Amino acid sequence: MPEGHTIHRLAKDLRSDLVQGPVSASSPQGRFNRGASLLNGKLLSNTEAWGKHLFLRFSGELILHIHLGLIGKLRPQPLDGSPSETVRLRLEGKQAWHLTGPQKCALIATEEFISITDALGPDPLRRGSRWEDFAVALAKKKTPIAISLLDQSVIAGIGNVYRAEFLFLLGIHPERPSCDLEPGQIEDLWALSVSQLRQGVRLNRIVTVSREDAGRPPGRLKPKDSLYVYKREGQPCRRCGSPIRISQFASRSCWWCDRCQSR
Repeated sequence: MPEGHTIHRLAKDLRSDLVQGPVSASSPQGRFNRGASLLNGKLLSNTEAWGKHLFLRFSGELILHIHLGLIGKLRPQPLDGSPSETVRLRLEGKQAWHLTGPQKCALIATEEFISITDALGPDPLRRGSRWEDFAVALAKKKTPIAISLLDQSVIAGIGNVYRAEFLFLLGIHPERPSCDLEPGQIEDLWALSVSQLRQGVRLNRIVTVSREDAGRPPGRLKPKDSLYVYKREGQPCRRCGSPIRISQFASRSCWWCDRCQSR
C-alpha cells in the first residue's frame, strides 16, 4: 500500500499539472461515469493529502476522495495515449492521469471530508501537526509499538515499510508496549517520521539507509540497498551483521534486528 510520502507527492504533482485550466474527466472503465461527468470541465482549485487519503477540490464545491488501498495506482500518462478498460478515472490537464484499482474513488460532501480527517491522527507532512498529539495517542495504547504505528488514528501516513525502518533506526523493539515509550523516544520517532517522509516526497521513493552507512547519497542508492530491515529476513544487518528477523503483529509482517533493537 502506498505510504504517506506517495500521496503527498501525488497531491503536489496533480496540482502542478491540473490547476492551469478546466480538467477533462472520464471513466473508461465505466464504474465512475456519473462522478466523471460532474468533474468534466471543472477547475481544480486545490489538492491535499491527509495520511493515505488524497482529496481534490474542484469548482462547484466538488471534492474527489481517493484512497489507493493495496493495489491502487495513480500514474501520469501521455495525452495521446489510449486508456485501458481498467482505468477507473482519467483526468487530463498538461498530461493525463490514470487511476486504477483504488480502494476508494468517490465524490464526497464537506461533512464527510471533515469526518474522515477528524478520525486521523497527526500527519508528519502536514503543517500544524504536533508530536504532542502523537504522544497522547500512544499513551493510550498498550499494544506493541509495531501495531500502533500502523494505526492511522495514532499517526497518519505510516505504513509497513516505514514502521519497520523507523523502529530499527531508533533501536526500539517492535514488541515494546506503546504506552511504555519515553517522551524523548516519542519525540525522536516523530522527528524521524517528518524527515524521512519529506525525503520520500523529494525522492519519490522510500530510502532510509544513511549516507554514512551506504557511502553514497540516498538518492543514488539502488532499491536493494535503500532499506535496513524491510523484507530482509535472514540477511545480515547493515550495522551489526546479525541476521534480520521477521515477526507477525496483527497479521502483518515486521522485520527487525535482535541486536540493534534489544528488548
